[in-house]
Amino acid sequence: MPIPDVADGADRSTGPAPGQHRVAVLGYPAAHSLSPVIHRRGYELCGLEDWRYDVVELRPAEVEGFLRSRDASWRGFSVTMPLKETVAALGVPDPLVERMHVANTLVIEPHPGGPVRRVYNTDVGGLVDAVTGTGLPAPRSAVVIGSGATALSAVVALGSLGARVVVAARDERKAALLAARGDDLGVATDTTVWGTFPSCDTVVSTVPSAGVGPHVRAVLDAGPRLVFDVIYDPWPTPLATAAAQAGAAVLSGLDLLVHQATAQFRLFTGRSVPAAPLLLAVRAEAARRTAT
Repeated sequence: MPIPDVADGADRSTGPAPGQHRVAVLGYPAAHSLSPVIHRRGYELCGLEDWRYDVVELRPAEVEGFLRSRDASWRGFSVTMPLKETVAALGVPDPLVERMHVANTLVIEPHPGGPVRRVYNTDVGGLVDAVTGTGLPAPRSAVVIGSGATALSAVVALGSLGARVVVAARDERKAALLAARGDDLGVATDTTVWGTFPSCDTVVSTVPSAGVGPHVRAVLDAGPRLVFDVIYDPWPTPLATAAAQAGAAVLSGLDLLVHQATAQFRLFTGRSVPAAPLLLAVRAEAARRTAT
């Protein structure tokens, strides 16, 4: 099977210029990703004219071969589903990845003896930054809807803020496994019967709108003051709309995408970029896509 290159719609210029640094988002599917909008805007703000950011669509079995075939211009990769657990095993882990076995960032460091791969999880910090950025009191009780890698990051993030967490998922076995992982990571974590949501001050939903849609009223009856729906396409979701109407603060997947990307940007480039202009850029692009 040939090694995939940039996905349709990505920049297809004829290879990197001398001295150019390359980064891409890896995932499948990934052509729709908004990560290029964020990172390219960061390059503009920092005057990094020799950096390029693309999209590469890969399945898990293709990742290791793809990484081995990269040349010295590559500096790293953002990682989305379904590759976060695969990539976690392909580099030197940071403490979070070592504990969680989930990574969303791979950095390639040049060394005289050959490049070194390091893997990081910036989703947890991105969730924390987005939640604390609302100015609301730190969460004390939270419901996480879903059971995948993003749900695990949400459990860890909320736990680091001092919250007790309840996991709600349609698959009770997966919910129990996630709760057990939360407990192992030092977060007080329990489960609830799907469709029944205990009283809480924060809800983080990591599932498609169709999954939580029939239960929006039950979610809001739990009384959250903050609803964080990590879906951003289509937006607003029924949950986000109903939460705003009920007076809750609402965060979207774009908030997570940008806040985790600012940490990635530092890891890739060594430069810091503020979240606010990146949010403006990505919201404008998301609105443009919705309108077309």
